[in-house]
Amino acid sequence: MHQHFLLHKPHGYLSQFIYEKKRAKKKLGELFDFPEGTMAIGRLDEDSEGLLLLTTDGMMSELVRSKTVEKEYFAQVDGIVTEEAIMRLKSGVEIGFKGIRYVTKECEARIITDLPDCIGEGRRIRDERHGPTSWLSITLTEGKFRQVRKMTAAVGLPTLRLIRVRVGTIDLHGLKAGEVLEVSDFQLSK
Repeated sequence: MHQHFLLHKPHGYLSQFIYEKKRAKKKLGELFDFPEGTMAIGRLDEDSEGLLLLTTDGMMSELVRSKTVEKEYFAQVDGIVTEEAIMRLKSGVEIGFKGIRYVTKECEARIITDLPDCIGEGRRIRDERHGPTSWLSITLTEGKFRQVRKMTAAVGLPTLRLIRVRVGTIDLHGLKAGEVLEVSDFQLSK
């Protein structure tokens, strides 16, 4: 019988259980006693936070990573998000990927004014003296390396904090950073 988990990955953790390099890094296994064979579905880089699905079922992993499942991210950016920036993000922007230029697919994007409580304060990004920050939501069905960060930078709004809040119809469920919830299955669509 396969097991499935929802995790609110905190900042500073790798989306893996084993780290081969010499530097000590925080890994997912330090947060919860996951069963042997558990794998993270997709990745969030060390600097990113939010919803991470974990499973012992490799077929489920393939399904969730498919290009038909939406992933929604909240990004705190350097500067004030404008409607022009949102329109550019929606229509696709040019980013670098594996040494080539790539235009992202059309996506959903919007300005966020009220953050859900589960986002929390997070780590201190910087002092207000360095200028204003604002939040936006980007929903993708693709997932290139550091794509959201590259997209916001392409419209002049570097990402300071990045949180995945939804995969398909699964959201953070009010989980606080570091919390794990075991679920019977992943219901990815309505």
